Amino acid sequence: MKSTNLTKISDEELVIKIVEKNDTHLFAVLYDRYAGLVYNKCYGFSNSKEEAQDLTHDLFIRLFVKLRTFKGKSKFSTWLYSFTYNFCVNYVQRNSAKRKERVTIVTDQIKEEDNGLDEIDDAALFELKSDKLAKALELISPAEKMILLMKYQDDMSIKEIAGVLELGESAVKMRLKRAKAKVVETYNEL
Repeated sequence: MKSTNLTKISDEELVIKIVEKNDTHLFAVLYDRYAGLVYNKCYGFSNSKEEAQDLTHDLFIRLFVKLRTFKGKSKFSTWLYSFTYNFCVNYVQRNSAKRKERVTIVTDQIKEEDNGLDEIDDAALFELKSDKLAKALELISPAEKMILLMKYQDDMSIKEIAGVLELGESAVKMRLKRAKAKVVETYNEL
């Protein structure tokens, strides 16, 4: 297949050919299409450019091995997006066990009482100072950070987030509400 034809082939067709032939040259085409996007997502979860580059490299190695698990039920880009977020969240959780980052698991199990969480709106989130907000985002759990980045950095809709995370829309709304409350609370403690 000529390289000019490779630019016209869809991601899904490319994945099928890569899996059929276990072809690293074809995988390089997929890499070229998505390396920048994946790097940017990894950078959001890392502490440096070098760490983001390492994460991106590791993720693509893992992706080559796991590519055959892509079943085509969604667009490849959506599947890769989910794969990237899950990879990064797992990385952060593995490498930061010393930190108190598993708050979401606990808060998901605690029945919420009316403690002012409804008053945390998007405007309050946007008024926070960016450097202090970045610090607060580092201190909340990876899952909370992930859902906030999906909503506000990547501008995904509730429906799109629900599809990527394989959750119901009401669960996404509740997790967003809790994550916003947690980041504002953490921000105010700084």
